[in-house]
Amino acid sequence: MTDDPELKQAEGWQYPQQTTGRDTAARNFLSLDTAILLGILLIAIVFRFHKITLPLVDGFSWREISTAMMADNFQQRSWNIFFPEVSWTGPGPSYQGREFQIVSYITALLYQLFGWHDLFGRTVAAFFGLMTVFSLHRLTARCWGEMHAHAAALAYALMPAAIMIDSSFLPDPAMLALVTLGVWLFVKYWVGGSGWLLPLATISFTLGVLSKPPGLAAGAVIFYLTVCWILEKKWKQASWVFLSGLLSLAVIGAYFSWAIYLGRSYPPFHVAGSGGYIWDDGFWTYFRNGFYFQSAWNTSTLWFYGYPLMLLLAVGLWMPPRPAEDPRQRTLSRIPYVWAAAAVIVYLVAAGEITSNVWNFHIFHVPVAIFSGRGALLLARLASRTVPTPAFVLRSICIVAVTLVWSTVPLVRTMKKPIAMKGKLLGEELARLAQPGDLVVAIAPEAGDPVAVYYSRARGWVFPPGGGDVEWSKFVADDATAIAQLEELRAQGADLFGAAKNATDKQNLLFVEHHAGVIDYLDKTATKLVDSDDLLVYRITRP
Repeated sequence: MTDDPELKQAEGWQYPQQTTGRDTAARNFLSLDTAILLGILLIAIVFRFHKITLPLVDGFSWREISTAMMADNFQQRSWNIFFPEVSWTGPGPSYQGREFQIVSYITALLYQLFGWHDLFGRTVAAFFGLMTVFSLHRLTARCWGEMHAHAAALAYALMPAAIMIDSSFLPDPAMLALVTLGVWLFVKYWVGGSGWLLPLATISFTLGVLSKPPGLAAGAVIFYLTVCWILEKKWKQASWVFLSGLLSLAVIGAYFSWAIYLGRSYPPFHVAGSGGYIWDDGFWTYFRNGFYFQSAWNTSTLWFYGYPLMLLLAVGLWMPPRPAEDPRQRTLSRIPYVWAAAAVIVYLVAAGEITSNVWNFHIFHVPVAIFSGRGALLLARLASRTVPTPAFVLRSICIVAVTLVWSTVPLVRTMKKPIAMKGKLLGEELARLAQPGDLVVAIAPEAGDPVAVYYSRARGWVFPPGGGDVEWSKFVADDATAIAQLEELRAQGADLFGAAKNATDKQNLLFVEHHAGVIDYLDKTATKLVDSDDLLVYRITRP
């Protein structure tokens, strides 16, 4: 049943009279709705595979490199998925407390089959992004109808943030794809689908949350629909969901307990995503910082969405669909609001972490796409009582064009700017100079970014060395301390030292100026191999 009387004629246009048997199957396959969905998937493919061969040097370089290193270590050192390991803290083992490594593990399997290439990680992420487009489309169709599903899926396909994250070597694309698939499968089960849908939904949702904890927000939809069953006194169905939910939470809790233990048991004693939450910083710190809303706004307007999509989102939120006559359809129509509310709650308790690592906003992108699609549909229809009309088509084309010109193209170009390219060049120079088994010390353009270590294809350290509670994105205050750190690394087996000459820390201190004394020390105690306009490389002499 449609939720908006003004779209009844449009839905009638979408669903012509059908027969049964083979003709029905053929018509379903060739239906206009199917063609539109395939077109949207094609658009999503174009944007997610554009620059798929870009090295891991864009705005998300730091986090992508850690994921890539874990894929390397699965393939080169151990296939045990419960021991994710990075390569930027020395010879190892360098196990860390991380999410369940679905993206990196699949990528490692591709390395094993086809050899190493850094595009494989982006490719795996992009395929998960396409899964999100499809699952989002089908979920929205259940909630608000096919026209809204087309609009929401297209909004997601063109959303700069979704394009960027879905084409980055990160765990987040798997998280959103799997939880969205899980929620859609559960909704199908809730409306009377096969009993097999419940275990499939549970497995998909659980894997999604294991991929990244913010996926838990999507579980609010499952909880909401289960409560609706309880209010309807459907105890049997609610009991099965309750048991499935307990099993899911037990698996999730067990894995992340293990991840925390692992991260606290091995150097550099690092648990990803720890810190920055309201219970870490305190409510009043959050309050004084306005819950980091200014940072979230800047990210939204300048990076992730742009003003056109923000406008569509506002329109979609301001003018919700009219309530459906069928009570069950009214229940389903609230799902986007439930998901959005849960994501906001996650933000309020984790704003410090989310705004520092902005890919964590990905859990918002399903409701953002749904409401943005709703806004686009409202503006395209305006006074039209039927869909489609020539005016509707023309307005739709204009909305898409404005979104492309003022949001998608410029913001994706900004986010994919190769800001860490000199770090990659440093890594490749180290790889050229390194002998088998050498350990490297490297300072990328952004201090702490392990990109140079990764592209050296060796193990080693970032400089200054860090991990756990040690800050590695700031240079130490004086040369004597930095030299002592360097001597400690030499004692642990460091063979090569390299620095990009534009290496800068988060205090905007330039390494070659701030630590000129360290360079003088290396000139006296090490062998200079490279001194170009961009790079400085030494072979460390043994004492």
